[in-house]
Amino acid sequence: MRRPPSLTLRLTLLFAVAAAVVFAGFGWIIERSIAQHFVIEDVAKLKSVAQAVSQTLVNYDATDKPPEKKFNSVLAGHHGTVLYITHQDGRTLFVSPGGPDLSSLNQAVSSNNNESGSVHYWNDAKHTYRVLTQRFTENTAAARHFYTISVAVAIDGHLRFLDHFRFTLWLMIASGTVFMGLMGWIAVRRGHAPLRSIVTQIHRISANELNTRLSPETVPRELTDLANSFNDMLARMEEAFQRLSNFSADIAHELRTPVTSLLTQTQVALSQSRSNEEYREILYSNIEEYERMAQMVGDMLFLAKADNGQYQLDRTDVDLAKEIQALFEYYEAWAEERGVALALHGNATVPADRLMLRRVLGNLLSNAIRHTPSGNTVHVRLEQQPGQTISISVENPGPAIPTEHIPRLFNRFHRVDASRHRSDEGAGLGLAIAKSIIDIHEGTIDVESTEECTRFRIVLHNLN
Repeated sequence: MRRPPSLTLRLTLLFAVAAAVVFAGFGWIIERSIAQHFVIEDVAKLKSVAQAVSQTLVNYDATDKPPEKKFNSVLAGHHGTVLYITHQDGRTLFVSPGGPDLSSLNQAVSSNNNESGSVHYWNDAKHTYRVLTQRFTENTAAARHFYTISVAVAIDGHLRFLDHFRFTLWLMIASGTVFMGLMGWIAVRRGHAPLRSIVTQIHRISANELNTRLSPETVPRELTDLANSFNDMLARMEEAFQRLSNFSADIAHELRTPVTSLLTQTQVALSQSRSNEEYREILYSNIEEYERMAQMVGDMLFLAKADNGQYQLDRTDVDLAKEIQALFEYYEAWAEERGVALALHGNATVPADRLMLRRVLGNLLSNAIRHTPSGNTVHVRLEQQPGQTISISVENPGPAIPTEHIPRLFNRFHRVDASRHRSDEGAGLGLAIAKSIIDIHEGTIDVESTEECTRFRIVLHNLN
């Protein structure tokens, strides 16, 4: 795939093209204005001469000889002007010495009165002329006479001036375009200096320096959003990297405990001869550690799939009241052992992955039972709210969760009491898995905790 041109080249070419168009437009206007000025000036001169000739013809008797001196005196004040006059009978009345043969123009005007007063260009071997040709009628008592007058002025000087001016003008336009392109390149390079500074700062960022931030106050206003967005990205990367580091450390710590336990028990078992029953007890103990490790690995694999969007939902209409009643039956013996009652309020149906949602509810319910003092009740409330929104609340009395732990409660391996690592409390992945499952369902889960009650609340949407 062809690589697109650089921004510097694009903007330089844009400056050059814009300058060329503007300069060419102004140049064309100036050139046309000067040419039109010459036309107006020449036509005014031609009309002035034609009017003077007409006045001379008024006093002319066709039987007399042509008044050449009068015609020459009319032309005396107009350098480069020539005169050609013909009578209606076709005879030539006057021709300026050395002037062009304009008989064809006179004949055309004589035969077509509509051409009278028109201005034409005329070229001969030596000069280029601008010619005004018109008919003149003289009414006398004896007769009515028609004359055709052609007044021409040489415009060679004008044309040479225009050619030279045009050459100079377009040379200046080309030079100006190149100059503007160069200035544009310099301006773009200077304008991109903040970008290069940002790139330099980005190059210095590494995994050990994710706390580096760009200063929006030191960049141009157009780059403020870029700097803020980059800082936000770095903050997310730093948080993710920190979470990954903590996650790796927690994994190592969580796996080290069962591995150490297995290694110690095996070494002890092999340190001396034992009976079959003793070996069987050691193996059963090892199985518990293996199951814990297998559960932890399974949970981590699930979280990895959820993070990468690789888990596909199998949505069905889930009767939440029915699922919670089944969980009550599952946890009933444990709850009775701890002296905790279970209560369900309301009912609702939601399209969801039944097994995944049951895993979330089971996790919340087991946590609630574990932290409820004996003689109290865990309440599960179902509400079908307006706007096809389903709310699930799991409430239990007991000690409040410290405020500083609330934002991190759904983090992986996070425990409110870090000193407690009993196997019956799991590896600290339950709430992280619950949040991932709810996120996959495009819902929300949050927690509120006071001295009287801790409430986990799930909000799902009926997408049917």
